[in-house]
Amino acid sequence: MQIDLQGRTALVTGSTQGIGLAIATALAGAGARVGVNGRSDDSVSRAAATIRTSVPEADLVEVAADVTTDDGVARVVSLLPEIDILTNNLGIFEARPALEITDEEWRRYFDVNVMSAVRLIRTYLPGMMTRGWGRVQNIASDSAVVIPVEMVHYGMSKTALLAVSRGFAKEAAGSGVTVNSVIAGPTHTGGVEDFVRSLVGDELPWDEAQAEFMRVHRPQSLLQRLIEPEEIGNLVAYLSSPLASATTGAAVRVDGGYVDSIVP
Repeated sequence: MQIDLQGRTALVTGSTQGIGLAIATALAGAGARVGVNGRSDDSVSRAAATIRTSVPEADLVEVAADVTTDDGVARVVSLLPEIDILTNNLGIFEARPALEITDEEWRRYFDVNVMSAVRLIRTYLPGMMTRGWGRVQNIASDSAVVIPVEMVHYGMSKTALLAVSRGFAKEAAGSGVTVNSVIAGPTHTGGVEDFVRSLVGDELPWDEAQAEFMRVHRPQSLLQRLIEPEEIGNLVAYLSSPLASATTGAAVRVDGGYVDSIVP
């Protein structure tokens, strides 16, 4: 199976580390011109350098902008007026007892995790539809379906992304543009390492801490380990390609079998 994205331009939000960085690397490896996004010039430059260690010929656009703001979106558009592939990966998460989540936190999680994606889809989808080709992926989470008691506000935001994806897929019906969400399972990133440590402590070596986290806090996982970011990137690269032309309006799982359901 050959994934060829030559001649396509992609934007991956929140792509300076973790899942976003892995997705940007996978798209660049498939030949796409990739907009690497983060909030600071330094973080974006470091991410671009990291991608080029894996893909020396990578064609990258460094997009330092806060996409949760109107000014940030305007800067993105000034650097990338047209794109063919939009991957909304930007997201925040933090453990918080449900009854202690403030109104401000609820609003912040919705604005960052949901509205940043909505704004960019609203910005770029019309052009994709006019040109008759495009790919939009919203990176959701198993938490969209299996709401974690320690992160109800995060789960809510990822559930909303599933609805956003389905709704915009209907808007793009028949246009040659696909819109999907990706249900990512528990994934090995720096932020998740900190999260794991917050739940199981700092005393155990990492391999043991990970195993304890999966055993106690994510026992439904059939993979029984954290997913590597590159495994998420592989699926997004496929969904971004012409090969995935009949997949739209879907919630595609790369969750290690975490969600205990036959149908997503």
